[in-house]
Amino acid sequence: MDIQDERTRLLDPEDGDELPAELSDQGAYLSKVRNRNLYLATLACVLGPMSFGFVLGYSSPAIPELARIADPRLRLDADQASWFGSIVTVGAAAGGLLGGWMVGRIGRKLTLMFCSLPFVFGFTVIIAAQNVWMLYAGRLLTGLASGVTSLVVPLYISEMAHERVRGTLGSCVQLMVVLGIMGVYLAGLYLDWRWLAICSSIPPTLLMVCMCFVPESPRFLLSQGKRREAEEALRFLRGPDAPVEWECARIESACDEQGSSFQMSDLKDPGVYKPMVIGIMLMVFQQMTGINAIMFYAETIFEQAHFKESDLASVIVGLTQVIFTGVAAIIMDRAGRKLLLIISGIGMATSTTSFGVYFYLMSKPNPGEPHTDLAWLALTSMGVFITGFALGWGPIPWLVMSEIFPSKARGVASAACVLTNWSMAFLVTKTFQDMMGLLTSAGTFWLFASMCLLNVLFTIAFVPETKGKTLEQIEANFRGESGP
Repeated sequence: MDIQDERTRLLDPEDGDELPAELSDQGAYLSKVRNRNLYLATLACVLGPMSFGFVLGYSSPAIPELARIADPRLRLDADQASWFGSIVTVGAAAGGLLGGWMVGRIGRKLTLMFCSLPFVFGFTVIIAAQNVWMLYAGRLLTGLASGVTSLVVPLYISEMAHERVRGTLGSCVQLMVVLGIMGVYLAGLYLDWRWLAICSSIPPTLLMVCMCFVPESPRFLLSQGKRREAEEALRFLRGPDAPVEWECARIESACDEQGSSFQMSDLKDPGVYKPMVIGIMLMVFQQMTGINAIMFYAETIFEQAHFKESDLASVIVGLTQVIFTGVAAIIMDRAGRKLLLIISGIGMATSTTSFGVYFYLMSKPNPGEPHTDLAWLALTSMGVFITGFALGWGPIPWLVMSEIFPSKARGVASAACVLTNWSMAFLVTKTFQDMMGLLTSAGTFWLFASMCLLNVLFTIAFVPETKGKTLEQIEANFRGESGP
């Protein structure tokens, strides 16, 4: 079915007058779309983010136990605990590069299926660990899988989803990450570190099975010249009533304009380098809020804040993050990405400033005595920080990364963003304890607060609003065109 023929028959249902071309096309087409299979496909692939949520959260309950374990071969000292917490980010940085190569060669679906293997193998090595080096190896493998997953899942969802639900479904990536973190915190209250690793291997196993029943990304299929398979994938995702030939033609037209493969000379194109710079900077600023340092060492932070039930406090933090990431997913396609990033950055700057004040007051004048009357300040500050991060700077950088890159550069640019994110995560988590010693606890949190303010300024100046736009329209805007 020709695009023009389809447009001329899509009329305003109220009075029969033809709407403006783009509104007529999109509005009438989307009115026939049924999202049931799209939601099921999203549910299957976000088992990947849940898996690396378990990886991220695993160190928080495991480190205190491994620091006290009777077996000297497995006992972690302070430096080893730091490596146990942060080495996962080294693997994830490598996984970002590997994932960027794999998604362009074998596709989004197979890449996601294959990355479940190092998840399971990594946790198996941890379960069977006889020394600290086996613990490191297991964490490195699960980190590798986390890096691949953090690249391919946002990309896969953005290419499957249509513009009306892309923000909500894209936000489910971060929602499942924090569900995984909360799940491992909660399980850590009752299970030892080996059983915790066994539980953590369940989501990636389910991921491998469930992904057998969902299609490949239609945009990837079209980039490979597989028109018939792309139409079948769209028919599965959009339902039997949607005229998927129209959407297929629209995507194919955009692919033809760009060319099929990425070349280094494409970096001179503002439609490539502008979104790439924005994506990379979003990842830098996300990690400079200190979120991964806070989540990796949540129990340690609460112990320093003189909470007797620090493990329970970590579960409360995880639950708060789940609730407000869910809120962000619900309002994402209404409020827009840019507004939520600004609100999020202001909230985090305020909370980390307050946390710095708390630690400063704790050090005066009797640092050895618990200031129980100020405990509310630490709990409130942590709650506001997690809430702010969950509303904006948690889900949105990954969502925007999956939206703004042109299709031919999507794998390479996404790999650069994931490499940046996890490299920064390693830098922050590995140096967190050193920063606490050098700058004091108060100074460290004030540094994070200044980064949050920079986040807000960067968002206002450079981050585009992508709410309600097709991926092809977003690409056209970066090229300075009006859009398809």
